[in-house]
Amino acid sequence: MKTIDCRNMACPLPVVTVKRALEDAGGEAVRVLLDDGAPRENVTRFATKRGFVVEEAPTEGGVALTISGASTEPRVASGGKPGGAVILVTSDHLGDGPEELGRLLMKNFIITLLDVAEPPDRVFFVNAGVLLTTEGSEVIEALEKLGNQGTEILSCGVCLDFFDCRDKLRAGTVTTMFTIAETLLTASSVVRP
Repeated sequence: MKTIDCRNMACPLPVVTVKRALEDAGGEAVRVLLDDGAPRENVTRFATKRGFVVEEAPTEGGVALTISGASTEPRVASGGKPGGAVILVTSDHLGDGPEELGRLLMKNFIITLLDVAEPPDRVFFVNAGVLLTTEGSEVIEALEKLGNQGTEILSCGVCLDFFDCRDKLRAGTVTTMFTIAETLLTASSVVRP
C-alpha cells in the first residue's frame, strides 16, 4: 500500500494529491497522512463521494486515512446531478450600484430560487459570498429551504477561514476549490449573479 504525506498542504492540494494517488494506485488502497480538521474532512468527503471506503486512525500530529475500494462514477449528494445547473455566488451583494441596493437584490435573488421551476443542482459561495451562509445573514432560512428541496449549498472553506467565520456556518456545508473547479467545468450551465 502506497503512503502519501499531505500534511501542511494548503487547500486544494491535499484533495488534488489524493486524487492523483488514487488514479495511479490502480485499485489498490492508499494511505494518506493529513492534518486534522479541514484537510481530513475534505479528503474524506472527496473519497466517499466517489465510492471509496475511508478508514481513519489518529497519528502523531494528525490523522491517517486508508482509502480503498473500487471507485466508479462520482457519487453526487442529494438532488445533484453531474452536469447540472450551478450558481456561483462571489459576493454578498448583486451588481455594481449602491451596496444597500445590491444586498437587497441578492436577498431577493436567493429567495426567488425557491419558486423557480428548475432550481439549481448546486450553489457555490466563494469570497464574500460565504457571508450569506453564515450567522447573521438574512437568507439563511431561504438557503435551508433550498437545501431541503435538493439543492446543495456549498461554501468555500478557504473563504470561510479568511473571514474567520467557519464556525458560524449556518446553511449548507464546507467545500474545496477542487470540488468547485471540477463542478464548474462539468456543469451544463453556470450562472454568476
